[in-house]
Amino acid sequence: MRVKYLIGAGMLMCVSAAPAFADYYVVQDSTTKKCTVVAQMPTTTTTTIVGNGAVYTSQSEAENAMKTVTVCQSK
Repeated sequence: MRVKYLIGAGMLMCVSAAPAFADYYVVQDSTTKKCTVVAQMPTTTTTTIVGNGAVYTSQSEAENAMKTVTVCQSK
């Protein structure tokens, strides 16, 4: 009986902690050709994920990666 409660409590903790982990994406606006870092996967057709579709765990990591993406380099 206690095992069921422990498993249930463990599952509840995992589900409630999941939103705390954010994913960051480097995206490019197709009309302006400007790259930005966003915290959610883009759902519009005017933005596309660049940099081989990589997902980053922090905003600073994504910003550093954006500097190396060829299409995001200023010309």
